[in-house]
Amino acid sequence: MSELNFEYGLLLPEFILVGAAAAVLMLDAFREDLRISRNLLPAITVLGALIAGVASLLFLDRDPTDFAQLIAVDDYTTFFRILFIATLIAIVLGSYEFVNRNITHQGEFYALLLASTIGAIYMAAARELLTAYISIELLSFSLYVGVSLAKTDTRSGEAGLKYVLLGGVASAMLLYGLSIIYGTTGATTYDGIAAALEDGVVGTPAFLLGLAFLVGGLGFKASAVPFHMWTPDAYEGAPLPITAYISATSKAATFALMLALFGIALDAAKADWQWMLASLAVATMVVGNLIAIQQSNIKRLLAYSSIGQVGFMLMAITTVSDASGSALLLHLAGYLITNLAVFIAVIAFYNRTGSEEIEDFRGLAETQPYLALVITTALFSLSGMPLLAGFVTKFVLFQAAAEEGFLWLATVAVIMSTVSLYYYLKVIRQMYVAEPADGDSRWRLSPIAYLTTGVLFLGIFLVGLWATPIFEAADGASAMLFG
Repeated sequence: MSELNFEYGLLLPEFILVGAAAAVLMLDAFREDLRISRNLLPAITVLGALIAGVASLLFLDRDPTDFAQLIAVDDYTTFFRILFIATLIAIVLGSYEFVNRNITHQGEFYALLLASTIGAIYMAAARELLTAYISIELLSFSLYVGVSLAKTDTRSGEAGLKYVLLGGVASAMLLYGLSIIYGTTGATTYDGIAAALEDGVVGTPAFLLGLAFLVGGLGFKASAVPFHMWTPDAYEGAPLPITAYISATSKAATFALMLALFGIALDAAKADWQWMLASLAVATMVVGNLIAIQQSNIKRLLAYSSIGQVGFMLMAITTVSDASGSALLLHLAGYLITNLAVFIAVIAFYNRTGSEEIEDFRGLAETQPYLALVITTALFSLSGMPLLAGFVTKFVLFQAAAEEGFLWLATVAVIMSTVSLYYYLKVIRQMYVAEPADGDSRWRLSPIAYLTTGVLFLGIFLVGLWATPIFEAADGASAMLFG
């Protein structure tokens, strides 16, 4: 047995994030005694994230290694470290005004974001079942509390309760599935499971039962149909920054874990689980996009929109390969940029109006044309319109699925992507066709809102017109899994 590597320097970015979380908690607890401004808390969070991001770059293009055979440190991990840290920075900056107005315990808010980012990173980096499970729970428990932080909104407490109850059931399901897989293969490391499956464990009743529980548990975390019941209520009840975080980092982390788990550990059993994931992909695409048409609340519409997007991403796991892996990573990067642009723009709108209803966006093109342009561009990108990030990433994703023999699945995805344009146009119509409410006049965004939305707005076009750098990074990261 090879000697385990306990080089703690490999975990440097996460240590920095832990230090930042401890700092904001302590400073918030003694803020009045120390007479410090609350503005210091988001500044420390962003600074800690920036330092962690720079530390992550130190591991780029280095020889792959691991920490105790539990955490892989390679380009795949580095890709998601940078992606999740960038998402954290965008949400902290984009929600600065919202948090000042609506969150009482700001130290807890920023500490939860930092802790959940660590969990998300380790979900991508995990190469062992229990490490993956603990990482999932770190992310999940942070979000359970985060969803409930809006104490003045009764929906927040209700959403938090539903989320934690259903999340507990899903975690138990997932852990039971992992235990059965361990019982049948005799290993918890991804490589050990892969070796055991090569020796003939594939297709046994016990192993199939473990796979079923595993897919169900991960399906809940990803919001796949029929495990999506918590998503609309959690999105609607949670504070808007937490909703944005769930739709971005939580989703991406789940698929980062699934790609590594199914691509490395369970690849030999593809015939046993491929039909499960293909079924989930179709159901998720169809249900998410069709129910989104009925929504009148922007957060619930984006909830079902994200469910539909999960169906597209599940295609890459169904057809797991080097090509579909790099396509998924590219799509996740484009999706996060686009989704964050929508949510941060919605946060800016909420800061002004206090409303989340789609009909209250009427006339926004007259009262705040820049914000209307950002929302329109992002929604068109989510639907897959040309020249924007969503078109390029979806094209590569659908092409990878078709090349792996799932042309029918790609066809369903194209149809559902077209359907999504209909309910996005509902929002756009309110902004550009409907007249503003009486008394509404032109208003200005704060400089920080202009900065955050502007960077993401440019990112949508940058990925849409010149995706080569991100695609090359995604291809190199995917190669760490598939060779």
